[in-house]
Amino acid sequence: MEKNRLKLKVDINCDLGESYGLFKVGRDEEVMPYITSANVACGFHTGDPMVMAKTVRLAKQYNVAVGAHPGFLDLVGFGRREMKLSKEEVTNLVIYQVGALQAFAKSFGMELQHVKPHGALYNMAVNDATLAKAVVEGVAAVDSRLIVFTQIKSKVAEVAAKVGLRVAFEVFAERAYNSNGSLVSRLIAGSVIEDPMTVTERAVRMVREKNVVAMDGKVVDLDEVHTICVHGDNLKAVELAKNLRKKLEKAGIEVVSVGKFV
Repeated sequence: MEKNRLKLKVDINCDLGESYGLFKVGRDEEVMPYITSANVACGFHTGDPMVMAKTVRLAKQYNVAVGAHPGFLDLVGFGRREMKLSKEEVTNLVIYQVGALQAFAKSFGMELQHVKPHGALYNMAVNDATLAKAVVEGVAAVDSRLIVFTQIKSKVAEVAAKVGLRVAFEVFAERAYNSNGSLVSRLIAGSVIEDPMTVTERAVRMVREKNVVAMDGKVVDLDEVHTICVHGDNLKAVELAKNLRKKLEKAGIEVVSVGKFV
């Protein structure tokens, strides 16, 4: 009993539902069997009602927890361009998108597990206290039981803790890190790691040793790891997710949706 209680647990999350109309992104049907949490696009940076419904249905089929993936209203830039909005605007765009996905989840007899901001909204809120507060207040306004995905030591984590929301600390095994713990910009060569073996080795180290080697060789402390992200638009997403789960379980790490242990 004691041994089981101390067993390491981690969640594998993936950004899915990123197709839009006739424009198809990712291999959702193939990735879903290997993950435990799905971050579903809510129509602002991509996604549409048909895709949202299909993705939630698929998650239910594979017993994968569902979370909202709200972003800036920026279809052309895929939500990765920074936008200057008021605090109220950000809170309301979060409420709008989380509420939309919550309705789809309910229609399939499911409940939302979490909210993970997308792209520029995610990255900006990590360091901007006002933006972090706007995001957290939007989540709390919809459902205070939801878990917020963010990076360790972020402003989002600080604000969420103050208002009583649960937080899942996220790491990115397929993304290069700067020595300060931030992610290397996608504009820089080598920022996205595509080799499945390298990704899995990094992931196991992140969970077991709670650290990661930055691009400059410095070891960055992670303190706590609850969930590992695999980006659905990565060309090798299926292989990465499959190998990642296999290697984690082989290392004695239980792969389970984050809502079961956070």
